[in-house]
Amino acid sequence: MTDVARLAGVSHQTVSRVLNDHPNVKEQTRLRVRAAIAELGYRPNRAARTLVTGRSQLLGVVTLNSTLFGPASLLAAFEQAAAEAGFAVSVASVVRLDRESVAAAVDRHLDQRVAGLVVIAPTASAGEGLAALPAGVPVVTIDGDPNRAHGLVTVDQVAGARAATQHLLDAGHRTVWHVSGPPDWYDAAGRIEGWRRTLQAAGAEVPPPVQADWSAAAGYAAGQMLARMPEVTAVFTANDHLALGLLRALYERGRRVPEDVSVVGFDDVPEAAFLIPPLTTVRPDFAAVALAGLDLLLAQMADADAAPGQTVVEPELVVRNSVRR
Repeated sequence: MTDVARLAGVSHQTVSRVLNDHPNVKEQTRLRVRAAIAELGYRPNRAARTLVTGRSQLLGVVTLNSTLFGPASLLAAFEQAAAEAGFAVSVASVVRLDRESVAAAVDRHLDQRVAGLVVIAPTASAGEGLAALPAGVPVVTIDGDPNRAHGLVTVDQVAGARAATQHLLDAGHRTVWHVSGPPDWYDAAGRIEGWRRTLQAAGAEVPPPVQADWSAAAGYAAGQMLARMPEVTAVFTANDHLALGLLRALYERGRRVPEDVSVVGFDDVPEAAFLIPPLTTVRPDFAAVALAGLDLLLAQMADADAAPGQTVVEPELVVRNSVRR
């Protein structure tokens, strides 16, 4: 910092003010300091700044160690939002979303003296891992328990499932079958609820949901069964990978999509637009979820007495060619 001050022709204190975005610095001076920082390749010592200011620039994230599209997309979006706000992110990935694993990951973050915590907690057991969190630690859960009163940001799973199911009913189908995700995931439960409510409101028969996990293989297995049932003309799958497996099974059984069976997925994975046929699906706004989570966390960090809020982000139905018109 002394080298930066010497090159910019300013005091050590002025460099500190620029680094901390203090308003009482002339714009010309700020630009000169920034130029010196860039020329020297100066990087602030975050540990030293934490000791001086009492504020860490490090945020901790706990998430599932998985390539599942939803959690991975949420993590990537949060890291980008945090970086744009001037924060580094430390990620603790857990193999299982159970109470013990999540609690251990939280403890590792607290040992690093993070300024705040984000837990991507799509199952009840993951949320239980926060039970022993010390008072006063800013924390936000993403994709967690929709009944949690505070500190939650989530996609409106029910609304997304209702949009998907209604789209299929509006296409003329008498009912809609559902291939669901794992029962212990809040996402899966919300999508079942939205699907069931929509059918009930329309006075349509509610078939038994076909339980699966999130994989294309599970979608294929479900599709092998559903393809044998001539009464199945519309299927809503809990994610796009299930839809991918379902499409393969329908093709092998000679059931055409969308002429014989209409299909809608959830997530809008990058490959969805390139399937045969291109998949109609529900698109969650992961960037909006991440930004809302960061905003809630920063609000807690700025005011320890602030009651953390709750934000629900509406998804969007993306219409392509997998539903008959």
